[in-house]
Amino acid sequence: MPLSGKLLQANERDGHPMETITKNLFSFDLMSQYGADFVLGLSMQVIAGILTIFIGFWLSGRASRLVIKAFSKIDQIDKTIIPMIGALVRYAGMTLTLVVALGKFGVETTSIIAVLGAAGLAIGLALQGTLSNVAAGLMLIFLRPFKIGDWVEAAGMSGTVREIGLFTTVIDTFDRVFISVPNSSIWSSNIINHSRYGERRLDLDIGIAYESNLDDAETALLKLANDSRVLATPPPRFLVVTYADSAIIVRLRVYANYADFFDLQYDLHRKLKEVLAKHNVSIPYPHRVVHHVGDASIERPSDRV
Repeated sequence: MPLSGKLLQANERDGHPMETITKNLFSFDLMSQYGADFVLGLSMQVIAGILTIFIGFWLSGRASRLVIKAFSKIDQIDKTIIPMIGALVRYAGMTLTLVVALGKFGVETTSIIAVLGAAGLAIGLALQGTLSNVAAGLMLIFLRPFKIGDWVEAAGMSGTVREIGLFTTVIDTFDRVFISVPNSSIWSSNIINHSRYGERRLDLDIGIAYESNLDDAETALLKLANDSRVLATPPPRFLVVTYADSAIIVRLRVYANYADFFDLQYDLHRKLKEVLAKHNVSIPYPHRVVHHVGDASIERPSDRV
């Protein structure tokens, strides 16, 4: 019989009202009233319940870590969902532990479902924002607009995704700043994933002087694209973008793997000036012609009459 039933039966037999149960539990003559076996059984139930909580919580954390470690070794499983699976295992284990512990304390476990349902409704109404983060986290996992290690821009943040959790997504910025962003903020914003595709297009724009020869400029820029990191397909291209006020804007367009994109961009900018100079292509300074109103060299409309 559960602990609560034994106490109730004993109190009714001895003529004690219900409100004295708690008092009798902590009275010094508990053993004389209910017997040594009853007190021993009560003590064992309390100890068993406490040990169940400690051991269950420890096992839940241990199981979560083991699941994460085991799934990390499986190449077919996306690394993005592994932290969330570990969190689900941990929370499920803790919930089961509490149910078992309540049974040890004499609580009827059949009534726990109704209590959890009512508590879940109340908690859901009170934590609408938190639950929206959980729902957004699940959508990020299922639709996978990005994965761990991707460079993304979302919710006004830019950096590399470290972890996608149940409530927040952890992003490391390029200057090594830790940012924890709520999942709902990311899901409700535009997500830009710079790492989605393996290849990236790189456009290098430069202004050359009007006196420079476009053929020489094309030869210089295509020679600049002679780099092992530049992909052969699509091939590099030389483009004339526009004729600006002080220069002709030309463009070198190449494609590269994402892993080489930034280093290649920096190196091309570093070598650009030297390559143009070797092919007699100059980069002009911006200039502007200014006419003074009182200058005699400027023809006035009255001088034409």
